[in-house]
Amino acid sequence: MMSLPFYQRHHEHYDRAYRHKALSSTVSQYQKETKSKSAVYAQGSAAYARGSAAYRHSSAAGFSLDSSAAYSHGSLAYDLESAAYSHGSTAYDSSAAQSKRSAAYSLDSESLSTSSAAYSHASESINKLAAAYRLGSEAYSFGLKNSNSMIEDQSYKMSPKAKRAKQSLISENKENEALDYSVPIFTGRQVNISGITDTEEERIKESAAYVAKRNLFATGEGVSVSKVAKTTSEEEHHEKKSRKVAIRESAERVAMKKTLEETQAFHRKLNQDKLLHAPEFIIEPRSHTIWEKENVRFNCSVAGWPEPRVTWYKNNVPIDVQAHPGKYIIQSRYGLHSLEITECEFDDTAQYHASAMNVKGEVSVYASLVVKRYKGEIDASLLHGRNLSLSPFAVTPHGYASRFEISFVDKFDVAFGREGETMSLGCTVVINPDIKRFKPDIEWYRNGVLITPSKWVQMQWSGERASLTLTHANKEDEGLYTLRVAMGEYYEEYSGYVFVRDADAEIPGAPGAPLDVQCLDANKDYVIVSWKQPAVDGGNPILGYFIDRCEVGTSHWTQCNENPVKFARFPVTGLIEGRSYIFRVRAVNKAGVSLPSRVSEPVAALDPADRARLRSHPSAPWTGQIIVTEEEPAEGVVPGPPTDLQVIEATKNYVVLSWKPPGQRGHEGIMYFVEKCVAGTEDWQRVNTEIPVKSPRFAVFDLSEGKSYCFRVRCCNSAGIGEPSEATEATVVDDKLDIPKAPGRIMPTRNTDTSVVVTWTEPPDAKELVGYYIESSVEGSGRWEPCNNNPVKGTRFICHGLSTGEKYIFRVRAVNAAGLSEFSQESEPIEVKAAIAAPSPPYDIVVLESVRDSMVLGWKQPEAIGGTEITGYYLNYREVVDGVPGKWKEANIKAVADRAYRIENLKENMVYQFQVAAANLAGVGAPSKPSKSFKCEEWTIAVPGPPHDVKCTEVRKDSLVLLWKEPVYSGRTPVVGYYVDMKETDAKEERWRSVNEKPLQKKYLKIGGLTQGVSYVFRVRAANQAGVGKPSDVTDAVIAETRPGTKEVVVDVDDNGVISLNFECDQMSPDSKFIWSKNYEPIEDDPRLNIDTKGGKSKLSFKNLGEDDLGIYSCIVTDTDGVSSSYTIDEEEMKRLLALSHERQFPTVPLISELAVEILEKGEVRFWLQAEKLSGNAKANFVFNDKEIFNGEKYKMKVDKNTGLVEMIMDKLEEKDEGTYTFQLQDGKATNQSSLVLIGDVFKKLQDEADFQRKEWHRKQGPHFVDKLGWEVTDECNVMLKCKVANIKKETHIVWYKDDREIMVDEEHDFKDGVCTLLISEFSKKDAGTYEVILKDDRGKDSSELTLKDTAFADLMNEVCRRIALSATDLKIQSTAEGIRLYSYVTYYVEDLRVGWVHNDTQIKFTDRMRTGVTGEQIWLQINEPTPQDKGRYIMELFDGNTTHKKTVDLSGQAFDEAFAEFQRLKQAAIAEKNRARVLGGLPDVVTIQEGKALNLSCTVWGDPTPEVSWLKNEKSFVSDANCILRFESGKNVSFSISTVSTQDSGKYSIVVKNKYGTETSDVTVSVYIPEEERESEQEKKQ
Repeated sequence: MMSLPFYQRHHEHYDRAYRHKALSSTVSQYQKETKSKSAVYAQGSAAYARGSAAYRHSSAAGFSLDSSAAYSHGSLAYDLESAAYSHGSTAYDSSAAQSKRSAAYSLDSESLSTSSAAYSHASESINKLAAAYRLGSEAYSFGLKNSNSMIEDQSYKMSPKAKRAKQSLISENKENEALDYSVPIFTGRQVNISGITDTEEERIKESAAYVAKRNLFATGEGVSVSKVAKTTSEEEHHEKKSRKVAIRESAERVAMKKTLEETQAFHRKLNQDKLLHAPEFIIEPRSHTIWEKENVRFNCSVAGWPEPRVTWYKNNVPIDVQAHPGKYIIQSRYGLHSLEITECEFDDTAQYHASAMNVKGEVSVYASLVVKRYKGEIDASLLHGRNLSLSPFAVTPHGYASRFEISFVDKFDVAFGREGETMSLGCTVVINPDIKRFKPDIEWYRNGVLITPSKWVQMQWSGERASLTLTHANKEDEGLYTLRVAMGEYYEEYSGYVFVRDADAEIPGAPGAPLDVQCLDANKDYVIVSWKQPAVDGGNPILGYFIDRCEVGTSHWTQCNENPVKFARFPVTGLIEGRSYIFRVRAVNKAGVSLPSRVSEPVAALDPADRARLRSHPSAPWTGQIIVTEEEPAEGVVPGPPTDLQVIEATKNYVVLSWKPPGQRGHEGIMYFVEKCVAGTEDWQRVNTEIPVKSPRFAVFDLSEGKSYCFRVRCCNSAGIGEPSEATEATVVDDKLDIPKAPGRIMPTRNTDTSVVVTWTEPPDAKELVGYYIESSVEGSGRWEPCNNNPVKGTRFICHGLSTGEKYIFRVRAVNAAGLSEFSQESEPIEVKAAIAAPSPPYDIVVLESVRDSMVLGWKQPEAIGGTEITGYYLNYREVVDGVPGKWKEANIKAVADRAYRIENLKENMVYQFQVAAANLAGVGAPSKPSKSFKCEEWTIAVPGPPHDVKCTEVRKDSLVLLWKEPVYSGRTPVVGYYVDMKETDAKEERWRSVNEKPLQKKYLKIGGLTQGVSYVFRVRAANQAGVGKPSDVTDAVIAETRPGTKEVVVDVDDNGVISLNFECDQMSPDSKFIWSKNYEPIEDDPRLNIDTKGGKSKLSFKNLGEDDLGIYSCIVTDTDGVSSSYTIDEEEMKRLLALSHERQFPTVPLISELAVEILEKGEVRFWLQAEKLSGNAKANFVFNDKEIFNGEKYKMKVDKNTGLVEMIMDKLEEKDEGTYTFQLQDGKATNQSSLVLIGDVFKKLQDEADFQRKEWHRKQGPHFVDKLGWEVTDECNVMLKCKVANIKKETHIVWYKDDREIMVDEEHDFKDGVCTLLISEFSKKDAGTYEVILKDDRGKDSSELTLKDTAFADLMNEVCRRIALSATDLKIQSTAEGIRLYSYVTYYVEDLRVGWVHNDTQIKFTDRMRTGVTGEQIWLQINEPTPQDKGRYIMELFDGNTTHKKTVDLSGQAFDEAFAEFQRLKQAAIAEKNRARVLGGLPDVVTIQEGKALNLSCTVWGDPTPEVSWLKNEKSFVSDANCILRFESGKNVSFSISTVSTQDSGKYSIVVKNKYGTETSDVTVSVYIPEEERESEQEKKQ
């Protein structure tokens, strides 16, 4: 419940239900008379109160002349006060506003003194009021401190819903502005200062003003203050008054006189009683009638001095809060007292009264409570259960409850984004009870203005989580976002600030985009576009702005101004009537043009004055155009002159005129011509000569800066041009609005560890301020960053996103339409850290021991310690007699450091209640709630009392450490141990389980086996011989988790051998401390230990670690969220640390490798070793046979300190170099050495190797072999001899030899890739021998030899055979005329490859029928005349000398049948081929013979049976005749004879032989020719 400041106890409460009825009546009456008596009834001003009182009193006495003077002076004071009040309303927390108000008060007080001088009785009254300074001033200051909690903004734009669940009011910007509030009736000014004014005289005047005003309205007369315009101080007089007015004025004078008399009586009472007066109830509790299970609250406000003590009674019995925990809640703050009864039952129906008492007396007020019970079939307990459906509106006869508990979890925090990004805010909402049928109203507000969904903003409600998404963030979206969740008339809110930075400029150095583009005063062809200047100018001043327009439905942007304008408003003309437009603005500096602003809302080019007579309908949606149709014109009438012509805005670039249409214009639409002239002349010039203006607004450009102009307007229509309007007064073409001056008095104050509150004073004479921009800079960096990108109103802002621990300075600049002011002076540096506050109340007060006259109390540390460590605790106690608590008494004057304290001098068998308050540097916090009632009596129980101060530390994901203190009361015998119990937080009481089976002797325990993320609680019980005592208070719930950034204690041993434990914390506050403990007992001045803490690091060092130091060492960092860790040193760990300490104390240079020797490429000998690391001061000594050797011609020594490499190189080893070599290292105090003995065979072997390497090096100076000659079998089963060479040049030759005979190579080798090869194809025994290759050129030669004989040859042939065997193809089946053949192909065949065949696992013995062989690359097995016994599985085995390679085929089943059938077919075909008729030979293909000669041809034919023979000539049958004789003899000899051939015998002759197996034909061509001489003679004969 919000408490009321004392100055509001008599007046308008924020809940109007508590308002005094008489006061309400009087206020209403005064509100009605405000218009006629504006100078008398002003807005809550101290000056008004004083002036009006003097005026009214003087009116009653008849002092008219002096009264008027005093009245005027008082009214003037009121005007000044009202100005101060208005100024203060915009910046409530501003110190500048305080100064102005103080000045106004001084003037008020002086004016009051002036008016009082005219009236002696009034002066006497004021003097008496001044004597009451201390009461008024102190009380007034105290009340003003708390007035901020009562702020109410009448102009607030959020829906004014009543909120009974949480009595708080919303300001427009809760985080950054302290705005106006409804002025309390007796408040002279609204300054939240502590009553301190500049002089003692002003203090007295201030207090007197307060007392006078308070008593002025003590009877209920007053004025309800609201935000209205100020009235003038001149009163309007009427010569004639009605009877009603006269009676009213007479009543007012009587009421004023009575008020002054009561005021004087009150002052006399104060003086007589020395400022002491009896209690008085200003607001009395009212009676209530409610339903069961509802909550009810009685409220009252009490005045009196000393402050009265209020006691609540039920049916005349004091209410005991402790006897009914949770039932009654009694609160009392600053004179406002309340009694809340939760979940009322029928038995709560009673008469309640509050009794207020102090030394001057006692007074009581009464109120009744009626609790109504539900009747009928519905069970009331079910209707009102917490988990039942509840109505969101109110209690109904259906039994619904009327209160909801709304809470937010997983809340959004201060958010930072950039223009163009998508940002999302969200909260999970928990509503209790959860009602399926009722859904909450989810509303989002920005800076107090309700947000509606748009293309820029999307809202979602999932039923549990409310979220708002900015789809394309702009600087206009920056502000305070508030989520309101309402269930009926109950609602809750949560707010967080959103910052939006400028997007990256397309042009480096260009300014940020303007923002908040709006269209004002839209008409037919004219609109004013306004915007706000950006916070970021890109490092160069902004030269001006370009305004662009775009017709809705298109994407074409048109620039409206040719030259940049600096003023943040610009009239855009030339619009087309009826069309809609959107606008945007771009800023420009010398670097370039900014990105465009967010577009404005669409605006239609229509004259608002003409809308009533226009009939319009929207055209096609894509154009956004509005088609306007005028009414049918009547008979033309020349329009009259426009009226009310005035200049509404004037800048150096333009002047804006405004006028009203004429009354005489007929039904026809009119247009306007604007004329101008230089002031003082009558030379009128028409401005818009070409196109008349349609709108009663016009912007005149192209005026001379500094000159004065007058303007007038004419109307025109089809009937003609009317008379001009009256000319305006002379207007100077210049900016009427000046750039504001810089704000002053920049004052940063601490807020959180990432934010700072910055306040400032408003610049003097500021006009039309848009807001302020704030910038911050890390001290000394010189780099300024904007804190806000949307101008903030008010004079207070919270700058978020700062780095904790850094020092910042701030500066502010003001903004209006004319531009940005200069920056203010820089603030003082402030370190970013959380502000401190008083701690919250301790809790869980328990009695640890009780004897006859004293009790020992224990309690838990406050949950919030206020940002600094607690310095102590203060205890109070009070007696409780018959359930009625008495007065609180102090138990201790000096703060108690421990959380246990013995309160002595108590009364035996008396019941007491206790409360504890914690204190820190910020002060004493609020006391705890009164404890349970405890009886002071001797404890006689045998078992121990409860342990106390139980706490958890070192919380990790699976373990924690529990600490406690021994019970104050140990019982009849000493405590012998402790038992620890644990359970999950939400588990039932019967789920407690013991952690340890045997009692613990120590007062700490590390508990393991916890489940990550589960919440646990713990308690401890002490035990003695009599048994186990009462458990301690349960610890606070602890979640088993290892928080991010958790660090552990680390053990370290430095270079001096000092062993230390180190702990580091990066979550420290300025007041945090490291507390080291051994076995969880704080370490205090231990001579064996040394503790050193610097910044966020602490070190505990052991002076001489020994058995006495064994134990658990823990460290806790105070004023953090439980940062702690421990380290255990047992015997094993101690031994390890001591050994390490000895190594560090007597260090050696650690070696990576001992001294070693190696032979280098040139045959040099290198001795070397490597240390792990060497410092710059390290050095090395080289010793040979106990004599130090030095760097010189023979020894080349080197120490590489970066790599730790130490080496010595010798050119060659001689006989005298045999012996022991030693390297000695020294690095600081660390030393080490390593030796190497080279004698005997070891030395000889090393020497030989050095000589060999030396020779090798010389060899390699010319062409040489890197890899000696070797062989390789290729995939084609060829042998390749190859070697790798190096240091080759173009002239180098290579020669191959076999058995000392040169091998001729067809091509010269190109030494590609440095490899030389010789390919030997189909390698066999003939290729065995010794091969040699020689490289040579002018630098020398080198040779390499390879012997391929005996074993070497066998190895090579085995490899060749292996490759051949691997190249064998799978066995295949082939049928022949003789039988079946199985075969496989290889690359090539050599005799060394042995072939074997296996049939059905039996080695085949070869016969004439079963033969094997090799034909070319084919290896085969021939099966002649196969039989069924030849069926089965055949394996070909190839043995390469080492391995048998097998190929298998299955000759059975279908495979055999098919092969056998093919064999039969081929066999028959062979027989047929063998026996068929054929011509074996003898006939030529062509026979050429001379005519007349004899032709004899013969041939042999064969066939079985004997073939038939026939002849053909020219494909025709031919038989023997006289000329041609054909013979066939002995069945095989055939002859053909022509005794004398002639030309007719020429032709083709064919012999055809034929038997049953076939036919064959053989052709012979016979050509008969005539000799040349005979041919010629024949030709001659023919001729």
